[in-house]
Amino acid sequence: MSRASERLRLLSGHLDRSRATVRASSTSGLQPHSLRYTVGDHVLTSEQRHFYEDNGFILIKGLVPEEDISRFRKEFERICRKEVKVPGLVVMRDVAIAKSEFVPDQKAVTKIQDFQECPELFRYCTLAQILKYVECFTGPDIMAMHTMLINKPPDAGKMTSRHPMHQDLHYFPFRPAERIVCAWTAMERVDQRNGCLVVLPGSHTGTLQEHDYPDWEGGVNKAYHGVKNFGPQQQQPRVHLEMEQGDTVFFHPLLIHGSGMNTTQGFRKAISCHYASSQCHYIDVEGTSQENIGREVLEMAAKKYHVDGLSFSDTWALRGRLVQGDRVSL
Repeated sequence: MSRASERLRLLSGHLDRSRATVRASSTSGLQPHSLRYTVGDHVLTSEQRHFYEDNGFILIKGLVPEEDISRFRKEFERICRKEVKVPGLVVMRDVAIAKSEFVPDQKAVTKIQDFQECPELFRYCTLAQILKYVECFTGPDIMAMHTMLINKPPDAGKMTSRHPMHQDLHYFPFRPAERIVCAWTAMERVDQRNGCLVVLPGSHTGTLQEHDYPDWEGGVNKAYHGVKNFGPQQQQPRVHLEMEQGDTVFFHPLLIHGSGMNTTQGFRKAISCHYASSQCHYIDVEGTSQENIGREVLEMAAKKYHVDGLSFSDTWALRGRLVQGDRVSL
């Protein structure tokens, strides 16, 4: 069996097992002092920690209950209908749908982000069952830095519902990467038909790569950067993360991931938050591969808020919210 095939076999075994089964089969002989990407051993088993160390993600089944998912969905629908106005909220639309006739409901909105001023949606970022896992990656002082509710639409025939393969760290002017993690929760069943997440296991151990807009014939949504020159030459096995409602995946900001087209007639919803240790620090992205996204974000901020003189780091400091412990640096 090839090394790639063996990795896929192990990944499939992990994704198919229930959380209880994973906990029951911990590998006690593994020593935590050798671990780089996780901290503490009060929640994750030794096996789960080593899985994350090797692969850059961990999937926890049924973490968020249906009652919470329903409340988030209703609040999203209220926002789409303009029944509630959220300060600082960014509403995004698919490039193909935006060129069509405006529909004043979910069909026009493909993503909302920066909902830190929406008490109902931001409640997701403070859920105790989410934070207990987040602490395994960030430590006890936790900032919620980036919030999103993704409403992936049925593809309009131009494949614009895809999200290019990318690394989230491209968007973040703070470090170290090891103390940043994303929590991404499925709000309904997510599979290959409606565009589930696709990840390259182990890619988080590499470096931040150059990103830009991919050259896609049907167009690319705003700020959807992808790894430059990414293609079939990447030999790492891809894993499709099929999830049920309430399942939550935690992943590293250097993990290369994306999502495929939504080929169904329904919208695929997920809610997510990127967390960082409040002890992280900001960096200057000028002259680095992140300079392009830094400029783009500042242009968007100037247009939306009519404010000049902000730095890329300022835009993140304004959005970040302490959700646990002390605010040390960020």
